[in-house]
Amino acid sequence: MSVSAPVELSGTAKAGAEKNITRLIVATSIGNALEWYDITVYGYFAVYISKAFFPNDNQTTSLLLTFGTFGLAYLARPIGGLVLGAYADRHGRKASLLISIVLMTLGTSAVALMPTYGTIGVLAPIAVIAARLVQGFSAGGEFGSSTAFLVEHRPDQRGFIASWQFASQGLSNLLASTFGVVLTVWMAPADLSSWGWRIPFLFGILVGPAGIYIRNQLEDATAPPAAQTSPVREVLLHQKSRVLLGIGALAISTAVNYLIVFMPTYVVKNFHLPPVTGYTATFVGGIMVTLLTPFAGMLSDRIGRTRHMIAANVLLLLSIFPVFLLITRDPTPAVIVFGVFWLSTLKSLYYGPLAALMSELLPAATRATGLGLGYNIGVTLFGGMGPATMTWLSGFALIGNLAPGYYLTAVGILSLGTLLTIHKTSAASVRMPEPGH
Repeated sequence: MSVSAPVELSGTAKAGAEKNITRLIVATSIGNALEWYDITVYGYFAVYISKAFFPNDNQTTSLLLTFGTFGLAYLARPIGGLVLGAYADRHGRKASLLISIVLMTLGTSAVALMPTYGTIGVLAPIAVIAARLVQGFSAGGEFGSSTAFLVEHRPDQRGFIASWQFASQGLSNLLASTFGVVLTVWMAPADLSSWGWRIPFLFGILVGPAGIYIRNQLEDATAPPAAQTSPVREVLLHQKSRVLLGIGALAISTAVNYLIVFMPTYVVKNFHLPPVTGYTATFVGGIMVTLLTPFAGMLSDRIGRTRHMIAANVLLLLSIFPVFLLITRDPTPAVIVFGVFWLSTLKSLYYGPLAALMSELLPAATRATGLGLGYNIGVTLFGGMGPATMTWLSGFALIGNLAPGYYLTAVGILSLGTLLTIHKTSAASVRMPEPGH
C-alpha cells in the first residue's frame, strides 16, 4: 500500500481545510452526542425513572427493572447496526445519518412526555420499553455510519478525527451531569421525583432538530462502494473474525463508560450519599473525556493504535481494584470524585484510537455495516447490561460493593487479550487498502 507524501497547503487552503474538518466533526458527532446524552440521562436519573415507570416496594427490584429496560433497548442495536449500516454502505453515509437522528429524536421525545405508571398503569412501562427500542435501533446505525464518514474524509488523520466520536460522549456526560447537579441542588426531592427528571429529556428533544438541519447541509463525498454482494452477507460470511476483534477491543472502554453512567445510582444505593456526589464525579469525568480523547487519537496517528491501547489497558487493569477498594473503604465525596476522575482519564487514553482501530479492521465496502454490528454487540454485552449486572452482583455477600471492580477486571483481561492478538497478527497495524489504492 502506498502512502501519499504530505502536501503543503497555502494559508487560505489550510483555513478552509480546518473549517471543513470542524463542520464534519460537528455534523457527525452531534448524533453520537445526542445518543449518549439520552443514555447518560437515563442512567443518571434511574432512581427517579424507576419510581415513575417501574414502582416496586423493593428498591433493588425497581432498579433492576429500570436497568433491565436500559439493557433491553440494546437488543435492538445490532439490528439497527446491520440495517442502517448496510443502508449507508449501499446509499451513502449521509442518508443513513439522517434516518438515525430522526428516529433518535422521536424516541427521546416519547420518554420525555410519557405519562407515569400512576396515570396509565402498565401501559407506561410498555411504552417506555417501546421508545427505548426505537432509540436502540437508531443508535445502532449511528456509530458505524458516522465513523465511516469521518475516516473516509480524512484518512491521513483517522485517529484524531474518529476520536471525536468518543470525545462527544464526554460533552454529553458534562451536560447530563450539569443537569444532575443543578436539579438536585435547586429542586425539592418531591418535585424532582414527580416531574423534574423530565427536564433533561425535554432538552434532548431540542438538540434533535438542530442535528437534523446540520447533517442535511453536509455534502456526502463518500460515494457508496459498488459492492456486488450484500454488505450484511459479506460481513457475516467472511468478516466475522474482524468484527469479533472489534468487539473485544471495545469491551473494556464501554464497560468503564457505563460504570460511570451507573455511578450516581451506585453512590445512592450502596453508600446512601446524596445524588449530587455522583453527578459531580461524572462531571469531572466528562471533562477528562472531552479534553484528552482527541489528543490520544492524535498520538495514535503517530505511534500506532495497538501499542497505545495496550499501555492504556494495562494501566486500567492495575487501577481498577485499588480504586474500588479505596471507594468502598472510605466512601467520601472526595474519594468518589477522585476515583471517577482517574478511571475517566485512563478511559480517555484508551478511547482516543479505538474508533480508528475498529474502522481499520474493515474494508470500505462493508465498513459501516461491520462497525455497526461490532460496536453494538459490544456495547450491548459489556455496556448496556453492565449496570444491571453490577446491581445483581452487588447482592452477593462476598462481592457486595466491589461488584464493579470484579466486573471491570474480567472485561479488561478480555480486551487486553484481543489487543495482543490484533498487534501480533497486524490486522490493524497495516491499514486496509481503499478502493483505487
